Amino acid sequence: MLNRVILIGRLTQDPELRYTNSGTAVASFTLAVDRARTNQAGERETDFINIVVWQKQAELCAQYLHKGRLAAVDGRLQIRSYENREGQRVRVAEVVAESVRFLDRGEASNGPQNTPGSGTYRPTPAQEPKRTPRFEDDPFADDSQPVDISDDDLPF
Repeated sequence: MLNRVILIGRLTQDPELRYTNSGTAVASFTLAVDRARTNQAGERETDFINIVVWQKQAELCAQYLHKGRLAAVDGRLQIRSYENREGQRVRVAEVVAESVRFLDRGEASNGPQNTPGSGTYRPTPAQEPKRTPRFEDDPFADDSQPVDISDDDLPF
C-alpha cells in the first residue's frame, strides 16, 4: 500500500498553532496549489488543501510560515470523520505532513531595502558578525542559495 502526497503551494493564512492536552504541538494551515492544466475557459484552477503538522515541526511552521509564503509539503492523505454540533456526520480530507520545506524567504517587498531599521536590513557578509546558530534561527534560510555542482557529478 502507498499513501504519499507531495504538494507545493502558498499559504492562504498564517498557521494556527495549538497544543493537545498532553502538550504536543499541532499546527494547521491551508495550502493553495495551482492545477497543472487550464480549464475549458483557459483559466488555471486552484485547490485549497488542508495541512496538519505535528510536534516540533508544527512550532517551526507557526514561527516561520506566514500567509503567502511558498512551501513544499510531503506527507500522507488522511480522511477522518466527526459529528458536528447539529449531529451530522462530517468527513474531512487533510494532508498530515511528515516534512515541510520553506521555499522562499517571505520578506516584505515594500519600503526601503537594506537599511537599518527598515525590517529588511541584511548586512553584507563582511559586516555580518560570526555567531553560532541558535534554535530560533530559520533552519531553511540557505535553501535558495545556488548549488555548485559539475556535470561530471550528475548521474544522468
